[in-house]
Amino acid sequence: MEKIVHVTALGRLHLGFLDLHGGLGRRFGGIGIALEAVRTQVECVPSAKFSAQGPDSERALQYAQRLFDAFGASGAVRVHVHEAIPRHAGLGSGTQLALAVGAALRHLFEWDAGLHEIAVLLGRGTRSGIGVGAFEQGGFLVDGGRGDGTQLPQIIARHPFPEHWRIVLLLGQQGEEGLSGEVERTAFGELPEFPAAEAAHLCRVGLMRILPALVESDFPEFACGIGELQRVVGDHFAPAQGGRFTHPAIARLLKKAGQLGFEGLGQSSWGPTGFVLTDSETQAHALLRKLQPMEPEVAAHVVRASEHGHRLTSGAVADTSMPQRQAS
Repeated sequence: MEKIVHVTALGRLHLGFLDLHGGLGRRFGGIGIALEAVRTQVECVPSAKFSAQGPDSERALQYAQRLFDAFGASGAVRVHVHEAIPRHAGLGSGTQLALAVGAALRHLFEWDAGLHEIAVLLGRGTRSGIGVGAFEQGGFLVDGGRGDGTQLPQIIARHPFPEHWRIVLLLGQQGEEGLSGEVERTAFGELPEFPAAEAAHLCRVGLMRILPALVESDFPEFACGIGELQRVVGDHFAPAQGGRFTHPAIARLLKKAGQLGFEGLGQSSWGPTGFVLTDSETQAHALLRKLQPMEPEVAAHVVRASEHGHRLTSGAVADTSMPQRQAS
């Protein structure tokens, strides 16, 4: 009998940075939401040699091999990626896949390592702690940015997202990607300095508008705050991404949503994924019916926030060629 571990990790929206100036010694500081129904699912089984199958399996295998090397571990693993969040779409695919593999291997081989250590070893959370926070605990999250000695930005606020609020998610076609890797690093380096006054304004919006409105379930105020954050940050990144939003068709849908009176809208990370916040399932589907016919190549979905982080189950399989999963 061999042990098998299954991990489900959920995607996230990154709603923007609070302080791109860094004059107080900390830079970035992000806001985000963990999402239901946007998932990465990974199974890991001990093996005589490294192998992987499924979507984004090459990247999953690289993460596994890096962790074996980092911990000086013997043996190998077979990784099966059953489902993967689209790459570089603004939904946190890299962090969720890395931590799903890391959590599975930690459990499978009983490594004495925390999730934050695994994230750092795999190069995750270099600017934002929202992805790691979404993996660990879900909900609405704020991270405190990076200081001189920061390895991984820490979650400084976490609160449940109101259960009845919904998000209309706007996705580009498969293969359409936002900036990442070296191109992303170059873009950050070439952007003009972010004004200190704008950073102060966004921190005030975050602390005195977005967070109180969330706790009080005041949707109009929350949506207004997110819209303001997106406007300021999107305009700052516009020279690198061709406008406030990366994807032209999604930008048109967001413009239409704004004309219909929706204020809490924007782009997650570098996109191309866009979003519109709504106060109910009914409002979300009514908006969906108006937007979908406009840009048929954009996939639009109604999703809810997740109030939990990743899920891990483990069991045993008698025949490793056809693993059967059972909850521990």
